[in-house]
Amino acid sequence: MSGRFERNSGARTVARKLALQALYRWQLNSCEWQDLVSEFASDADMPRADAAYFEALVAAICGSHDELDAALAPLLDRKPAELDPVEHALLLIGSYELQHRLEVPFRVVINEAVNLARRFGATDGHKFVNGVLDRAARLWRIQEH
Repeated sequence: MSGRFERNSGARTVARKLALQALYRWQLNSCEWQDLVSEFASDADMPRADAAYFEALVAAICGSHDELDAALAPLLDRKPAELDPVEHALLLIGSYELQHRLEVPFRVVINEAVNLARRFGATDGHKFVNGVLDRAARLWRIQEH
């Protein structure tokens, strides 16, 4: 392991949870990312979240979901549109963080996504998320392996 630790990890964990919920909602009822940020600003968990990180995740993922899906597609056994919305949202978050948030260690990205998949996803969804993000990290974070 690289020895780097994510600062404010508890607040970022909450930000990722809220981003998962926002992206889930966005998949079911598309809207502008700014509307999601406004909607979730009053969430009971927001005071414990890294609000700036939440906003960065939602803005970047909503703005580049096609590119993120294209990067994930070779790692999937089905089309991104056919994924469970929780798993899809987690893979989008993981894909974005692995490719664009290099200050976040890949093990943190995977661990956070797996924990959220266990909490909110289908019975074995965490295994799927873990496998896809592990393969992605091997491709996109070669320097950390």
